Formats: sequence, structure tokens, C-alpha cells
Amino acid sequence: MVLRASGVTKRYGGVTALSTVDISLIPGEVHGLVGENGAGKSTLVKILSGVVRPDGGAVEMDGTPVAFSNARDAVGRGVALVAQELAIFGDLTVAENLFPLDAPRLGPLLSFKRMAERAAPVLAELGLRVPVDTRAGTLSLADQQLVEIGRALLQQPGVLILDEPTSALPRDAVERLMSVLRALVDRGVAVLYVSHFLEEVLRIAQRVTVLRDGRAVLAGESDVDLDRVVTAMLGSRPAPAPVASRAPATGSPAVEVSSMSVGGLRDVSFSVASGEIVGFAGLAGAGHLTALAVLSGRAVPSAGQVRIGGVPAPRTPRQALRSGIAFVPSDRKRFGLMLDKAVWENTSAVSWLGIGRDGWWLRRRRLAGAASRHLERFRIRGGANDPTSSLSGGNQQKVVVAKWLDADPDVVILDDPARGVDVGARAEMHAVISGLAGAGKPVLLASTDLAELCELCDRVLVFQRGKVVAELPRAELSEQALSVAMNAGFTDSS
Repeated sequence: MVLRASGVTKRYGGVTALSTVDISLIPGEVHGLVGENGAGKSTLVKILSGVVRPDGGAVEMDGTPVAFSNARDAVGRGVALVAQELAIFGDLTVAENLFPLDAPRLGPLLSFKRMAERAAPVLAELGLRVPVDTRAGTLSLADQQLVEIGRALLQQPGVLILDEPTSALPRDAVERLMSVLRALVDRGVAVLYVSHFLEEVLRIAQRVTVLRDGRAVLAGESDVDLDRVVTAMLGSRPAPAPVASRAPATGSPAVEVSSMSVGGLRDVSFSVASGEIVGFAGLAGAGHLTALAVLSGRAVPSAGQVRIGGVPAPRTPRQALRSGIAFVPSDRKRFGLMLDKAVWENTSAVSWLGIGRDGWWLRRRRLAGAASRHLERFRIRGGANDPTSSLSGGNQQKVVVAKWLDADPDVVILDDPARGVDVGARAEMHAVISGLAGAGKPVLLASTDLAELCELCDRVLVFQRGKVVAELPRAELSEQALSVAMNAGFTDSS
């Protein structure tokens, strides 16, 4: 099945999101689609998958013009989409999420046995080992993303569109997905692979299209390297400079954890000095995110001592907020943003609504002005009065970071802060994080991107099964060293 878009254009009010873009998805091939946040990638994906209709141009399947009435119509014609923003029904089981429209039945009743039988080979191929009767809302973000991918694969599509499929996945899950995609391509499936991880795209894709400001500046090129792709994405603007080096932190510990136990964590101890960036790494469920949950008031330890700034750690998120502890979550849709509110309402949510820094009287003009400065600082494409839901996923992520920095926190906790942002914005965000440490703030950083940890951190704590199993100083940091530390001995029974 060949899916082709020719000269597609899409406008939202006075903004042209896409302008005369061509793209062809061919059986047995992975086509990479890249571009900065707001370049038009998500709009093109929505047109190809039937979510929105173009204002101009045409979409064809095997040479025949088509006009999908909606996403379900596209699925019925063999086009499956894994969207950037997860569409998991948290109160339903994994099985019910895998079969939202065409669940196997025995008469009028759902057949969970048949669901499990049909899902088993797909989930095994993806490496997702959870009972299908598990409530989906209890899964980690990474496992929820695998459920989304599994749902698309169970539709047995002729065209599979993946929009940022690995943004929340650890390295081992990414490698499994790459193997699955190679198998699909061998079976003649056409794959559109959208990602901000450029090296990942170049590794898996046979052809690459680059969008910039709604136009295709590289269209289906088959022989490209990283430098050419970055140049096409940024245009005449130079690539961001690397993060400037910082003097090593020498201050007293700002965060002290001693013999802490909670949930799956057992007898964990560590400290973070003022002006230090400490990374937290581990496979899904290793316990590193639980440690950050304690420090941000979202979990309470059952044993041990936790002190931040010399006082006991907060026991609720509200206490953490009032104590000057910022927590930037990886799941912006569920925990980071009010999508139905304007950008300025989100950027001021912590400083004004949360801690009442400027009093409780609403000063809309002042808050909108502050939001505009954040838009400029982070190069967020949109206006202070625009609804946050109208921004691209990467720009939404930058709004999450901006709202916490607006409150000038004393301690900064980051969970995958650059998830879903482009190469330029990633470097800009890294510069901001490094600047926070340079200003004397302790920064605790968890990331599924090992390169990010190596680039930013003074040292990295590696977790396995609820324990710190390694501590790598900056001089020893590399993606290989981190990967080995995260996985070495993981299959042992001890």
C-alpha cells in the first residue's frame, strides 16, 4: 500500500501550518520525518491519518484519491497511528486498551481470553510483560507507550505512522521497537517515523523528509547525514553551542538521603550539593523515579531520613511547592499542563496560583508580559494568550519548564525535561539547566536519554531493583558505561 500526499496545505486562522508539502510512504520502507517544534510534523501526521483534512492538495492510496472522514476511517483503510500524546484509557485494562473498537467477543460479551491470546505475541515482541487485566493507568509512562504501539500493531496496518514513539522509552525498549519495525518492513509495511532523536531516525529510515516552517526543505532524501539534517532544520540559524562547562560543585549538601526505604526502594543513601547536577538512571521500575517522587512530596518514605535544605523533606506536593522544590514531570499531558488554559495561565500557575508570590489579585497584563518573556527565552512558537492545547508537543514541554522557572525554585527536579523537543530547543533547555546549577541550585535529573545525562551531569546514580548499584563521576560518564551499569547483573536472581 502506497500512501502519498501531494501539495498538502493546512491553515489555522492566519497561521499556515503546512504549505504545499509532498511525501510518499512506500511498502517495505521506513520514511523519517523530522523538524523543529512547530515545523508542521504533527499537522502532516494528522492529515495522513485522517485526524484533520487538508485545505489544499491531495492524499492518495495506491494512486486513488482518498478523503478520510476521520481517524477510524483511516484505520479501516489500513493506516494506523501512534500519536505523540498518549491516548490511554487509565481506568480500563491493558486488554481493553489494545482492542478499543474491535474487541473479540463471545456472543454479546467481551472475551478477555481471546484478547489475551491475540495480544500475547505482539506484547512479547515489544517486551511488555504485564498481565492484560492490569489497569492501564497503573503502568509506567514507558509501558503505556508500548501499549499504544501494541494497539497499532494489532490492527495489522499497511501503513504505520509513529509520532515520537520512543520519547518515553528506555534504551532496551527502543532496541526492541527497532527490531519490530525491521520485521514489519520485511513484511511490506510502510512506516512513517517521526522523532526528535535524529541519530535514531538516520539509523532506521531509508529516506528522510525535513520540515521547516511548514515547508519540506528536504523531501524524501535517501543519502543524508546528521550535519545535513540539522542544517536543513535550522536554516541559516547556526546550531546551538554546546553547554558551557561549569566549575565542580563544592558546596555543602542541599539534599541528604540516608537509609531511605519506600515502595521498592531499599536502604538508599545519597546527597546532592548546591550547584551540582546529579543524574538518576535505571531501567523501567529500577527505583530512580521513586527516589525523585519522595523528594518532590509525591511519596513518603517508610524508613530512613530525607532532608532538603537542612529540614525534613516535604510529605505532599503542595508542601514541596511551598518549600521551593520544582518538579518537571515527563508526562506533560497528565501532570504538567492545563491544556484548556492560555499559555500565560500555565506559565504563572506555580508562582501566582501555587505560592501566591505576587499576591492573590490577578494582574493579567503583568503575567502575560512575563509569559511573553518566557516565550522568547525558550523560543516557544505561539502567543501568551494562545490556548496551550494549540501548541506542538515540544512547545508544550517548554511551557512546563518555563512555569517552574518562573517561580525561581531552590531545588530543581527534572524527569525527561527534553522529551519530545527538537535539537535546537534541546540545547537551549540544557543551557538553562546548566545555568540553574551555575546559579547554585541543586539539580536532580532523570532521563531516558543517556546522552543527555552524559552531557549535563556532574555524576550519575544508577539504580537496579530499588538500590543504587553504581555512581559514575563525570570523568567516567559515557552512554556505554551507563548502559552497562544499568543492565549488568540485571538477570541475576540476587
